[in-house]
Amino acid sequence: MLFPESRAALDLAAGEPAVFARGYDIAAAREQARLVAAAQPREDVEEVSDVDAGGVPCRVYRPAGALPGSVVHLHGGGFVFNDIDVHDASARRLANRSGRTVLSVDYRLAPEHPFPAAPDDVDSVLEWIDREGPRHGLAGPLLAHGDSAGANLALVAALRHPGRFACLALIYPFLDPTARFDSHHTETEGFDPQEVAWYWTQYSGGDPDLYDDPDLAPLLSDKLWTLPPTLVMTSEHDPLRGEGEHLARMIAQQGVQVVATRYLGQLHGFWRHPDAFAAAEPLMGQVASFLSAHG
Repeated sequence: MLFPESRAALDLAAGEPAVFARGYDIAAAREQARLVAAAQPREDVEEVSDVDAGGVPCRVYRPAGALPGSVVHLHGGGFVFNDIDVHDASARRLANRSGRTVLSVDYRLAPEHPFPAAPDDVDSVLEWIDREGPRHGLAGPLLAHGDSAGANLALVAALRHPGRFACLALIYPFLDPTARFDSHHTETEGFDPQEVAWYWTQYSGGDPDLYDDPDLAPLLSDKLWTLPPTLVMTSEHDPLRGEGEHLARMIAQQGVQVVATRYLGQLHGFWRHPDAFAAAEPLMGQVASFLSAHG
């Protein structure tokens, strides 16, 4: 059953054009997301600075009395939407709750820059951290965090670079372009199968042969056993629930330390909106606690 705040969010979004509608304006939707985000309240962080991380724009958030360890944050948005400005308030909360420096990554977006542009950008950022990170407060154990498409990119980065991260925190990860899990048919309110398929088409550049590439579809990786301790969070009413929980079961069976949590009554996307969803702040606290335990 959808919780009241989830039902209210659906009612508020009713009537908005679908991303797969003919003539949908991606650029206008991106700008609207920035305007909405800019109007939202945001917490103070002791130090915030923009950096060029190996050619990839990033933003560093350093809280007062920052603890050892740094968090690489990869934003969601279906590989098509959002950026470090849209996720600014969330990155600030993540830095303050975890007590650690957060690096928010503005990776390239599809359809202008399809796969593998985004994971390649993350690789470039990791190389930059090795060279320049300490000068920007990025020292100690490296932790990775992402929501939705960003969780895909965090997972792929860990698989491309075994041993690089001390832990992963994955919020409703977007992992399976074939949409083979039952939740894609039972949990369609607010995020229906056509929309899910549209995002994968944009990310793959329309090439379904890439759906067999584990750098795009990490559930297919033969390196899942190399992952560090991993937190996987899913939402009850989210078509991506099945693939996230399948990942948790798979890696647990391969000996990875896993914590998996399903938030009842919640929709895809709730984590970023503590003003609308009562579960958003407890989830942020869970993420911060997990990062602290392994950082």
